[in-house]
Amino acid sequence: MGCQEEPLVQKVCDLYMQISGLESLKPSKDVNMIFTQLVLTCMPPSPIDVTKLCKRVQEMRSKLIRLCGEAEGLLETHFSTILASYENPLDNLTIFPYYSNYLKLSLLEFTILSQHLQNAPTKIAFVGSGPLPLTSIVLASNHLTHTSFHNYDIDPLANSMAVALVSSHPDLSNRMFFHTQDIMNVTNALKDYEVVFLAALVGMDKEDKVRVIDHLAKYMAPGALLMLRSAHGARAFLYPVVDPCDLRGFDVLSVVHPTDEVINSVVIARKYSVPNMHSFDQQGLGHGPIILPTKCSEIQAFDPFNHGNMIEELAVEEQLS
Repeated sequence: MGCQEEPLVQKVCDLYMQISGLESLKPSKDVNMIFTQLVLTCMPPSPIDVTKLCKRVQEMRSKLIRLCGEAEGLLETHFSTILASYENPLDNLTIFPYYSNYLKLSLLEFTILSQHLQNAPTKIAFVGSGPLPLTSIVLASNHLTHTSFHNYDIDPLANSMAVALVSSHPDLSNRMFFHTQDIMNVTNALKDYEVVFLAALVGMDKEDKVRVIDHLAKYMAPGALLMLRSAHGARAFLYPVVDPCDLRGFDVLSVVHPTDEVINSVVIARKYSVPNMHSFDQQGLGHGPIILPTKCSEIQAFDPFNHGNMIEELAVEEQLS
């Protein structure tokens, strides 16, 4: 596909030029308007495969994802600060403009998770929780009401802001914990979690994302579940894409692509239970476990839980079993 052949690509490139020319990405009328245009441009289902775009557009996409990530962090910081000024911050979450999206995404993730767990997990880790840890808050409040959530973020300021939101809540203050650590330095503690969530913006490019996934594969408990966020079609201009082939050391159970206003795709995978299947080359070659050719061959079906508002991909061997 040529760089100029696709009107959608040209529109995204134009918006990228506008975004990269902004003096600041902090929330403002102009910033909000341009990013809203970008999201609305990328939201409709599209057959576009961003990996097949020309080099110039690939480079633009990488820069755009980083700008989106920076803007998202500034937006969360802005609203976390406002929420902390309330006597009961968690009673006012609806002021965050994308709160309804988080409600839908968390319900989707809980539904998928429930299909692969017999009992509610005791402890969950959320990697990359940020200053406004809405996924953990919504899951803990609405769906997993007896589960402990351990939130990891590399930024101490983000964690202190998050703590301020939940510290006055009689329930969540006892079930939500915040760790200021680079997840790449967390080893044996990862074995304590039945489920690990990986935020979309942890690992802003393919190499960094795979490095984090490989680390989780090495230290998570055998049989534990990994839930991570990806992107599909034109939405891949907004977030990094995680392919099933990237999850070395895991059995990919399901990949779900929402087609409504929930932007992120959801991937769920199970850490291999057989010891050492996740082990990596000790000389640093990093080949990982052998992946069967069928592992990345996928079929699509409409998800029965949302009446066609998403597409679900299942590994071929699971469909045949």
